[in-house]
Amino acid sequence: MNKHFYILVFLFVSLTATAQVDTLKQQIKVQSGYIDIKPELPDAIVYTKDQDGQVYIEHEGIEMWCDQAYLYTKDNFVKAYGEVKVTQGDTIKMNSSYAEYNGNTKFAFASGDVVMNNPQTTLKTDTLYFDRIKQQAFYRSGGTVIDTASTLTSRVGRYFAETKKYQFLSNVKIDNPEYIVNSEQLDFYSENGDAYLYGESTIVSETSTVYCERGYYDTRGDTGYFVKNSRIDYNNRILHGDSIYFDRNKGFASATNNIKVIDTANQSTIKGHYAEVFRKKDSVFITKRAIAATLRDTDSIYIHADTLRITGKTDHRILRGYYKARLFKRGTPEEGNTSGKSDSIYIDENIGITKLLTDPVLWMGENQMTGDTIHILSNTVTEKVDTLKVFNNSFLVQKDSLGYNQVKGERLIGLFTNNELDTVNINKNVEVIFYLYGDNGNLTGIDLTTASQLQLTLENQEIVGTRFIKQVPGKIYPPSKLPEGDRILSKFNWRGEERLNRKEDLFSGKPTPILPKIKGIPLPKDEGAFFEEPKEGQEPIKIPESSKLKSKDFINRPEDQAPNEENEIEKKIE
Repeated sequence: MNKHFYILVFLFVSLTATAQVDTLKQQIKVQSGYIDIKPELPDAIVYTKDQDGQVYIEHEGIEMWCDQAYLYTKDNFVKAYGEVKVTQGDTIKMNSSYAEYNGNTKFAFASGDVVMNNPQTTLKTDTLYFDRIKQQAFYRSGGTVIDTASTLTSRVGRYFAETKKYQFLSNVKIDNPEYIVNSEQLDFYSENGDAYLYGESTIVSETSTVYCERGYYDTRGDTGYFVKNSRIDYNNRILHGDSIYFDRNKGFASATNNIKVIDTANQSTIKGHYAEVFRKKDSVFITKRAIAATLRDTDSIYIHADTLRITGKTDHRILRGYYKARLFKRGTPEEGNTSGKSDSIYIDENIGITKLLTDPVLWMGENQMTGDTIHILSNTVTEKVDTLKVFNNSFLVQKDSLGYNQVKGERLIGLFTNNELDTVNINKNVEVIFYLYGDNGNLTGIDLTTASQLQLTLENQEIVGTRFIKQVPGKIYPPSKLPEGDRILSKFNWRGEERLNRKEDLFSGKPTPILPKIKGIPLPKDEGAFFEEPKEGQEPIKIPESSKLKSKDFINRPEDQAPNEENEIEKKIE
């Protein structure tokens, strides 16, 4: 029995001693300073700096220096005044004119010209809360973070010491010598300068304005990636896309999926599913179902090719399309539609020329024209088609109910009045096959004629007059006397099945591109509320009476928090 008694006594004494040691370890210690007992403050021990330096306070890895400290041993609480400095290893260094620290909750509060430093940034604010257990700092009275490249300001901010992340809310702004960022919510990582933008956000510089509703920006490398209604506004171009990559230093941007580039200076729009913009070179190229639409003479002319490239200053844009280029313009019933195809296309808006290059074919109304190269010239003032030129192996063909009216020569020049082809001149080695009809509408003969030159007059796309120059006597054959094989000129090629009758035919026969899946930007992590609110049945946090803070200061205000649910963020930015 005695043996057991001594063992119990030994255990009790050991546990009591351990508890006392643990209690001593948790007490705030004032390591230096002049002690000043003030009868009017019976619960506080006042320490004042002396000739050896400031008051020095320590508690479980946190160190404080100040000119004067009030230590409340009963509450394990200290208040510090005058050139206060607080450090926690190499993660937190804070200066202020006032600070208080609760050793039981490990919660600190600072006010008055608060400056918090970490290796990459400096935070300045009026009041700052610091939770050592969470390793988080928080302000809601406005703050400024000075980074190596930029200055960030917001009304509400939160710093996560472990990940070195700032979360800024409400009136967020990044001020950089090269640009200014405004955002509804911004997560900033101080180690690498990465910024994640949420909600309506802009990045404005002298040369461009970026808009997005979710995005990433490297504030030190000046590159970014943007999704959710992203766009970039240049001086006279606007780039839209499901996702946009941006490099400010190179003056470069690329966009993926559902691309639209609007040229505000030249009233044109380009669409596709991949685009690159080189601002410094005034160059844009777009591919994957690329189509350009330019307003001309109150209507639009549409250009499609596997790749479209636009280069040149505002007053001298040049469009190049390759390969399998196509053209379409809707005309009036009198004019008829205009459409064309070629291997490549070249358009110089400044001088009003469109070139169809390599195996071109052009349909104007009921007239099909082919040759080695086709040029369409427009009046740059009226924007109406003025002249048509077909070079080498020129053919003009009209399909007849019983055959084809054909004109062949070395060069064809067409003249227009109000966008309607009314005169055609064919030069050198002219050959003609015309189907002739009587007043009753019956075919009376087929005219085969050769000449040095020929002029045709057209009305409503039909030939109403012919004038031969240096004509070689031709011959009109009765239909029964001219075999089918002789009714076609050499190198004749009817391509009517390729004709574009509507805008949608620009993509006829071409596969729909497979679009890549856009790599999204993750939603911000739900960090929860900064202040721990008591759960049901729990007592509220005990605040020392001597603290400057009150219960209302520990309430989480809705306007000071990021949305907690992902769908709330989605709803906000969609």
